[in-house]
Amino acid sequence: MSLSDGSFNVFFKKTTLMSITEAGEKLVCAVGCDTPMKKNNLDSRFSGQIALELEAQLKRKCEVIIKIKSQIPNPKSQEPIGPLFDEKKMDIAAVRRANLREDYTFENYAVGGSNQMAFAAAQAVAAKPGLAYNPLFIYGGVGVGKTHLMQSIGAHVLSQTGYPVLFCSGEEFTNDLVEAIRLKSTEKVRAKYRKVKVLMIDDVQFIAGKPTVQEEFFHTFNTIQKEGGQIVMTSDRPPTEIVKLEERLKSRFGAGLIVDVGQPNFELRTAILLIKAKQRNINLDMKLAQMVAAEIEGVRKLEGFLTKLNTELVFAKRELNSELISTLLKIKHQSENTTRLMTPTEMINIISGFYGVGVQQIKGERRTKAVAWPRQVLMYFLHKIMRLSLEEAGRMIGGRDHTTVLHGSNKVELMIEEDERIASEVREIRKRIVGV
Repeated sequence: MSLSDGSFNVFFKKTTLMSITEAGEKLVCAVGCDTPMKKNNLDSRFSGQIALELEAQLKRKCEVIIKIKSQIPNPKSQEPIGPLFDEKKMDIAAVRRANLREDYTFENYAVGGSNQMAFAAAQAVAAKPGLAYNPLFIYGGVGVGKTHLMQSIGAHVLSQTGYPVLFCSGEEFTNDLVEAIRLKSTEKVRAKYRKVKVLMIDDVQFIAGKPTVQEEFFHTFNTIQKEGGQIVMTSDRPPTEIVKLEERLKSRFGAGLIVDVGQPNFELRTAILLIKAKQRNINLDMKLAQMVAAEIEGVRKLEGFLTKLNTELVFAKRELNSELISTLLKIKHQSENTTRLMTPTEMINIISGFYGVGVQQIKGERRTKAVAWPRQVLMYFLHKIMRLSLEEAGRMIGGRDHTTVLHGSNKVELMIEEDERIASEVREIRKRIVGV
């Protein structure tokens, strides 16, 4: 459930879950608040969202009844179950401001021989930002988990301390600076990047060969360090091998700790697969995970395989067993070109191209049928097929509320069942996405 800090403090801070009772196939959840004003607002503005959140947690249909705690009879016999929502988990707004992904945490990061040192260094930095290994420079090939590890640092610092953190790519940093120069607003950009406790730059090699950008990053780097802040960077190669990177930046980068992340071995690939399958609610057991890990080496290819597997489970209603895994692995070997690395951004581009609607239009505010339907189809694929959370899918589509994503996704699912033309349309999109 996504709320601003202000809304949480006003409406939810003293709200408690008073009771849960069975009522046929559904649960009746009594939510207690302390004032009539809160009751009215919760009833009119948030009861639907509360019900959705409770249904996600309890795995049952829920009906929510808002009550004023002082009016609940026999309060001694009806002790609150607990706060309705955990205050620390509510600050999704802070996570979004930091450009972090909610699933990129240390808990979801599989550790093996190829990344053990980098993982230990990242944990040390997260525990004492600005004091341990500053800067921390992580390098390695594509899809080995560098971004996940770096974002885990930001997530830990944000949840434990509330310090301001910021994650961005080298390209985003460059684009922000170019735009600031064009609009004569460089001070605003400097404030954005310099007034944080932890600055994380992904693919920092992108700034190489751009003198003005390197100049600005040099001063940003120095300012954050001077204020006791932490710098974390990733790259596809060590600083000494980044062509056209200024020597003074190479010197700064090398003054901290430089660690590499290698390609995962069989055991680590299996662990990664099990973690990512669990995140997508795919009940993959150890034996099946090992079958896949033995055949596929790259982490992103593993994610692509899970996307393909999930489409078979959702569309074809196939049973998850060794026969299905073997069939999909054979398809992969027969045509490597059909095994695509599918990221949310690529999925957006495919659906945008299919309907002839611009990506920015899909992410925008227009609600005409020509735009609204492709947007809802995208919601369906991001949530139902890629198994992104409602909040994450909403963030990918212009920062939409999770209830909007749920409505759009459910609408498409219903239309597939009722309209063969829609079902055929969605199957065609599926073919373009997974190649089968």
